[in-house]
Amino acid sequence: MILPVLTTKSITNFFILAIQNITTMGRAFEFRKARKMKRWSAMAKTFTRIGKDIVMAVKEGGPDPENNSRLRAVIQNAKAANMPKDNIERAIKKASDKDTSNFKEVLFEGYAPHGIAVLVETATDNNNRSVANIRSFFNKGNGNLGTSGSVEFMFDRSCNFRINPDGLDPEEIELEFIDFGVNEVFIDNDGMLLYAEFESFGNVQKELENRNFDILSSGFDRIPKVTKILNKEEEEEVLQLIERIEEDDDVQNVYHTLNYQN
Repeated sequence: MILPVLTTKSITNFFILAIQNITTMGRAFEFRKARKMKRWSAMAKTFTRIGKDIVMAVKEGGPDPENNSRLRAVIQNAKAANMPKDNIERAIKKASDKDTSNFKEVLFEGYAPHGIAVLVETATDNNNRSVANIRSFFNKGNGNLGTSGSVEFMFDRSCNFRINPDGLDPEEIELEFIDFGVNEVFIDNDGMLLYAEFESFGNVQKELENRNFDILSSGFDRIPKVTKILNKEEEEEVLQLIERIEEDDDVQNVYHTLNYQN
């Protein structure tokens, strides 16, 4: 067997290649780590939001899902978000405790930079804290917090249900549920979506349950009547403000009139 001749150049190249591989592996690891941390952070935020929904539902209608339609809907959403069963049961038990603080739903309205209307839904046990935080976000983000009713009229409220689409025809479902308030039905990668008027939530939920449809999740939307397109720099400024607002623990949902370019 002929052994390769090791020269200074070949040894140097070997170590350079090894260092490059280690650096590449390190960057890949950091990328995966950052992506995983971001996913965990989003999951933690989702679980916190659902936990508050459970508390409000239990305080309103009791801990028995069979007799509390709002709690049933929240549990469906918790399962759709892959919230562990133990977490759900623990949240219900904690919400039943008289010493557990209740959360109040408070809506904030304002403008981001460049005339973008923003609605912020919160669930808070300390309104003064929420007001101070939200106002601070708007001020630091070159926006301004408005008064009640200043931008809410720019959005239409609706409710939605996601069901298992197996064996179902969206056109037939739309025809059958139009009398219950459903005005749009379509299928995406995650199931069949039914959109209805905000006030029709209870009627649609009851009829879906009566027909034993598999409800995967449900919720509410605020859909802007008119949206606005900005250039990339302006869009980024608005998105930075929205992201800061969404990270606040009291915030449940943020809606806006920005029309994304990408």
